[in-house]
Amino acid sequence: MGSTLLSIKYPFAINSGLGTMAEENDFPAHVRQMILQVLFTSPGERINRPDFGCGIKRMVFSPNSDVTASLAQITIIQALNTWMGTLINVGEVKVDAIEEKLLIHISYSLKAMSEPQYLNVEVTI
Repeated sequence: MGSTLLSIKYPFAINSGLGTMAEENDFPAHVRQMILQVLFTSPGERINRPDFGCGIKRMVFSPNSDVTASLAQITIIQALNTWMGTLINVGEVKVDAIEEKLLIHISYSLKAMSEPQYLNVEVTI
């Protein structure tokens, strides 16, 4: 009997057909959702894990510049290695400050599958 992945879908949703919480059964999609949680959770936001997250949302209050982009890049790399290091190998993290946006490009590979993955996120400053 094979095991199935049981993970809560992020963002949280209800399976309208069953009336239960929605589950994510696709492992790469599950990992992508976990990366988004790390990116958008600010340290101090989780009671039992006060150091969890990277706090990219806090960048909204920073001037949008190359310095902000560099700080975001370092913060993202450290957070992903800390919180996702057992699941992924972080490849390249590139952050560009363009007008009122931070464009985040993350390349990584899943350790279980050795497949290259890419995630692009846009944060409006």
